[in-house]
Amino acid sequence: MGRRLHAERLVLAAVGSLLLAFLTVPLLALVVATTGTDFEAGLQHPLVWPALRLSLLTTVASLFIVVLLGTPLAWTLARGRGQWVRIIETGVQLPIVIPPAVAGVAMLLAFGRRGLLAGWLYPEGWSVTFTTAAVVMAEVFVSAPFFVQAAASAFRRVDEKLLVVARTFGASPLRVFFRLALPLAGPGLVAGAAMSWARALGEFGATLMFAGNLQGVTQTLPLAIYTALEADLRAAQALSVLLVLVAFALLLFVKAVSGRSATLVGPEP
Repeated sequence: MGRRLHAERLVLAAVGSLLLAFLTVPLLALVVATTGTDFEAGLQHPLVWPALRLSLLTTVASLFIVVLLGTPLAWTLARGRGQWVRIIETGVQLPIVIPPAVAGVAMLLAFGRRGLLAGWLYPEGWSVTFTTAAVVMAEVFVSAPFFVQAAASAFRRVDEKLLVVARTFGASPLRVFFRLALPLAGPGLVAGAAMSWARALGEFGATLMFAGNLQGVTQTLPLAIYTALEADLRAAQALSVLLVLVAFALLLFVKAVSGRSATLVGPEP
């Protein structure tokens, strides 16, 4: 019996390893094919540093907006009950599953020069499209669901009894939120923020459709990779390796923080 169980585990592991190989081999090929000399030469391309600065600027701005607005929304969803909560959560999560190009078209139709809100937003005819602000808006649109989903999950794992006791002692809803819920859910919020930042850093489709690909204005790292492929493969490789390493480090960080969050507040009900 023991040998049979061991053999079955090996079969399952072997089958699963096929998908593992499919997912990891391209990334390994990217790293192995990029020598130190190519990486250094690629980073000297004139596209690289303006795109890197712009990506850091816009992703930090989008993360600030997402955390500032997404934390109260996540708390409201976590404390809410009923069908309307599921409907709102589904709407918040929708940008995760729709194609980035669709997100870009939707943003154009909402915030573009002739969009749904154009008469209210642009009485003088100016438009936010094809500006750095449009990059931030696109990054907020695609990255916010990752933070809200993680934050709501972290808030739901906070022990309800602690909140009830705090309210019993006269703590106001805002005091409970700031003094109890936020510290207890903190690791989960940090993990969600890291995932949101990583998604914003890798955003491509919605940015291209809504903000364009203007060097120094809207050209972020993914767009710089797209542009560099036409002229200098080494620059595209260097930027790709850089993004893969950042994403890998962020995922390790998220896993470490998520484990600490589960230890502090327990499993999600």
